[in-house]
Amino acid sequence: MKYSHVFLMALALTMLGGCNDDDDPVAGSDTPSPSTPGDPVGDNPGNPPPGGEEPTPDPDPEPVPEPRVDIDGLPLPDTETSPDYEGYVAGQPDYYTSISSTGFQNIRFRSVATEDNTPRDNELRNPVAKLGRILFYDVRLSANNTKSCASCHQQEHGFTDPAQLSVGFEGGHTGRNSMGLSNARYYDPGRFFWDERAATLEEQALMPIQDPVEMGMNLFDLETKLGLTSFYGQLFTDAFGDEAITSQRMALAMAQFMRSMVSYESKFDQAVQAELNNDPNPVLSAQEQRGLVLFEDLNCTSCHTTMAFVMDRNHNNGSVSNNDPDQGVGGNLAGFFKTGSLRNIAVGAPFFHDGNLPDLMSVIEFYNSGVKNHNNLSPDLRDRTGRPVRMNLTQADKEALVAFLETLTDEGFLSNPIFSDPFPPTTPDESEAGETAP
Repeated sequence: MKYSHVFLMALALTMLGGCNDDDDPVAGSDTPSPSTPGDPVGDNPGNPPPGGEEPTPDPDPEPVPEPRVDIDGLPLPDTETSPDYEGYVAGQPDYYTSISSTGFQNIRFRSVATEDNTPRDNELRNPVAKLGRILFYDVRLSANNTKSCASCHQQEHGFTDPAQLSVGFEGGHTGRNSMGLSNARYYDPGRFFWDERAATLEEQALMPIQDPVEMGMNLFDLETKLGLTSFYGQLFTDAFGDEAITSQRMALAMAQFMRSMVSYESKFDQAVQAELNNDPNPVLSAQEQRGLVLFEDLNCTSCHTTMAFVMDRNHNNGSVSNNDPDQGVGGNLAGFFKTGSLRNIAVGAPFFHDGNLPDLMSVIEFYNSGVKNHNNLSPDLRDRTGRPVRMNLTQADKEALVAFLETLTDEGFLSNPIFSDPFPPTTPDESEAGETAP
């Protein structure tokens, strides 16, 4: 009996020791210690919630929407929204478009009424301009689905390119800086590009598409390519009455979209309207008003003549010498270049045809001291002895001119959704897939 009692006692002690081992893991064991409130190595570090309440779990995140891609693997545009381009253009103030000139701060500005280059057979219509907007932003217009017109003409920069030279579909660079498109419709000669090689905006619209550096696309192949999408047939039907996809119709549509890009709601416009309404409260600061006076006194208005601040024709502004390889229009007009509207110029850097001036102060300094002596230099830029003009502006004068030019920035235009990208942003995987699409 005593041996059995001893055995039972030993067994009980062994079991008791095993329970203690479970509470305190042996050093080196893989068994984790239980977490307790305030235990920095547990699953619930820190103090327990007030009142002992358990924390509320985070709600499930919103599901990420499926990417909108077409049967060719490239993004689908928003085709449901129908912007009112006709209403936007019709909303220009009377002083902008009336036949008579407008006086502001004792300076006469011509209206844009006589400068409109819209042809009678391509008047603005909403369904056509809507199609033009989608074409303008579609990378399908390039050979490898990497570039659109908007790649080099960005809305937030006044539809120009912040790069000195734009990058083409295979990484090459354009020969000149991309021109801004603000107020492209208000240029009576109707020609486009720096050297005015395109006779109309309709002709210009198709030239970058076919350029071997810019987009590298054959127009016949492009017509076929767009015909393979699920949406262009209906867009062409809405715009032209049937689903025939032709490059001529593309040109008409993109030209209408670009001609709708009129800018008329800047701080300068607010100041003009206030004066016309006899509002005694000045809109422009003293520095901005000084810049406007200088703009007139320095004869800048002899070229930038209208409320749209578009030049009356091409000019030789002394940006090239007689020996420079790029002579712009060339021939009898060697050294002549077209210049776009000064509207939104403050967000359109870099400047000039070669993009070699990085900011507005550099432009002012060029006219102050850097005009070159070209044989065809504009008479407005020569002094009484025939030499290139030197304006001898003070630093305060230069800053005032820059301040005035900044009043031509139209923030509403630069963010207006009717001019924005109708395609959703793509992920890197989607972009790679699109490069192999037909």
